[in-house]
Amino acid sequence: MAAHLSKILSNFEKVFDFVVNEGYGVKGLSDMGIQELPKQYIQPVEERIVITDDSIPIIDATNWDDPKVADQICKAAQNWGVFQVINHGVPVEVLDNIKETNHRFFNLPAEEKKKYRKENSVSSNARYGTSTTPEVEKTLGWRDYLSIVHSSNDEVASSLPTSCREEALDYLKRCDSVIRKILKLLMGGLNIVKEIDEEKEELLMGSKRLNFIYYPKSPNPELSVGVERHSDISTITLLLQDDVGGLYVKKLDKNVWVHIPPINGALIINIGDALQIMSNDKYKSVEHCVIANGSKSRISVAIFLHPKPTSIIGPLQQVLENGEKPIYKQILYADYTNVFFSKGHDKKNAIEFAKI
Repeated sequence: MAAHLSKILSNFEKVFDFVVNEGYGVKGLSDMGIQELPKQYIQPVEERIVITDDSIPIIDATNWDDPKVADQICKAAQNWGVFQVINHGVPVEVLDNIKETNHRFFNLPAEEKKKYRKENSVSSNARYGTSTTPEVEKTLGWRDYLSIVHSSNDEVASSLPTSCREEALDYLKRCDSVIRKILKLLMGGLNIVKEIDEEKEELLMGSKRLNFIYYPKSPNPELSVGVERHSDISTITLLLQDDVGGLYVKKLDKNVWVHIPPINGALIINIGDALQIMSNDKYKSVEHCVIANGSKSRISVAIFLHPKPTSIIGPLQQVLENGEKPIYKQILYADYTNVFFSKGHDKKNAIEFAKI
């Protein structure tokens, strides 16, 4: 085993083949007991973050109809681009169950997980991979993932491994009410006070993706990141993290970063680029990253709500009714996603593509 490991780590291309092309992921490297981080995972000095003592908003949603909840959510979306919600209505046992499901999938033998790689998967809606777009990234992220596009319950049921099929569907169903309530309140802050109709629903959450994410412990956590700094391209993202910690967000308009501490039962909501564009910069997408851990592995579960690929996104009509000038052009959402993924995680630079 030691000789095999030494042979892999001695060559840049062999590391890439082992992790990416052969599908073992960074968990495969971690499980082999490496003592030193491969060079393609070492972050440049200029990319390492400066951390400040501050905290993001924590919003108690015990009463979703309380005007204070709406006010707090809209202000957090404007001033932070991210907030934590407690007492949201999803039972803690459901959250614990989906975290256990995440661990169960990533603890499967490598041969089982590789069945869901792009070239092997029975469905384009289920993908197992590592980093984000390793073919174009200058520095790779220390993480593996299983990404599930939710087109229908039947499609998910037929394409997912039995180790997480029922749990994934149940989690998506349980979180749906929270997602709709948050989107309704955010739309209210943009003077869209009616119920979200079919057309608006297609624009705000016409596409849904569930990601199981696994960050193995790193031999050199001070040199690596689990996921590189970036903003999401979603409308909003709903994130569940475990108790390990390591998620950081950049304060808007400042070059300092704030840790989001794990809170049992909390869900993290962050604004994505699509909603920043639709709100004409009233709501801000937030740049974030995950710092690797040297003592234990970390997991998270993310639900990304996107416009449909065929949707045209731009500042909403209601936002511009008082004569506000549009900052962004009307663009095909699929074109925006293509720009984002062509570069890998690139801070918050993809949004420049949408500006007038």
